[in-house]
Amino acid sequence: MARVLGIGGIFFKSPDPARLQEWYREHLGLPLEEWGGAVFRASDDPEGATVWAVHAEDSDYFAPSTARFMVNFRVDDLDTILASLRAAGCEVDDKIEESTLGRFGWVMDPDGHRIELWEAPPGE
Repeated sequence: MARVLGIGGIFFKSPDPARLQEWYREHLGLPLEEWGGAVFRASDDPEGATVWAVHAEDSDYFAPSTARFMVNFRVDDLDTILASLRAAGCEVDDKIEESTLGRFGWVMDPDGHRIELWEAPPGE
């Protein structure tokens, strides 16, 4: 059975992403990378990582959700989970995005939050 393996990331919006990124770097020591987010690697799971990222207030990446945040769950079989969600009558985005980072799909939860599902590339 396909399942969630963990949290792949947490993303949220800010009216001033650069200011917020700097606050997190300065006050909480987040190790920000050049692209503006942070990647936390699990010491007990070399394949596991959690991404933290701030998006601009006007970003449409979370659409059609109007929420200011989105959770990314790492999954072991994106196609099977999306098929199962569709079969259950969930609102699943038809789009699947594929890149060197892996495969991504989306579903809306009953409260209207867009949930990102991520299948890591083979070997990661």
